[in-house]
Amino acid sequence: MKLKNSLVIIILLVFAGTANAQWKNEKANRDTKIWRYDIECEGIAKQGSKLVKVWSYSKNPKHAISHTMKNAIHGIIFKGYAGGGQGCTSLKPLVKSAETEEKFMAFFDKFFMDGGEYLKYVSSATDGNIAAGDRLKISRREYKIGAVVNVQFDQLRKRLENEGIIRGLTSGF
Repeated sequence: MKLKNSLVIIILLVFAGTANAQWKNEKANRDTKIWRYDIECEGIAKQGSKLVKVWSYSKNPKHAISHTMKNAIHGIIFKGYAGGGQGCTSLKPLVKSAETEEKFMAFFDKFFMDGGEYLKYVSSATDGNIAAGDRLKISRREYKIGAVVNVQFDQLRKRLENEGIIRGLTSGF
């Protein structure tokens, strides 16, 4: 009887742990869905790439860290960034209208899902380490986390052109 009770307790604990992990992941995705982040140029990257720093906001710093790559790709596609120091020039967003995002919503939902295709176009420039100055507590319940990532800009642009989301550079005016 003790063995049976122990087995039931273990099964319940495993189920509860799995459910809790899924709930936290869904919460992180809800935080990301509102696309609250800042993006800035971090310096000159190799040919065809952009080196950017993404500041993600979240109630949990782990969620902000885990979604910096997703935010970086979203920023390159929909926000762009201003120029600045380190030899940076401004970058206009690849998609210039909100209507395009709505028109291709099915593509972008699939593209930005967890483990989605956006990961092909981004990598961490700092091996996932966050500098002490890039982990800021901005209020009692919110963090602002900065991470430097490398975006494969030319490959991302080509993918969006192939999908018909943006016009190619050779398509004329």
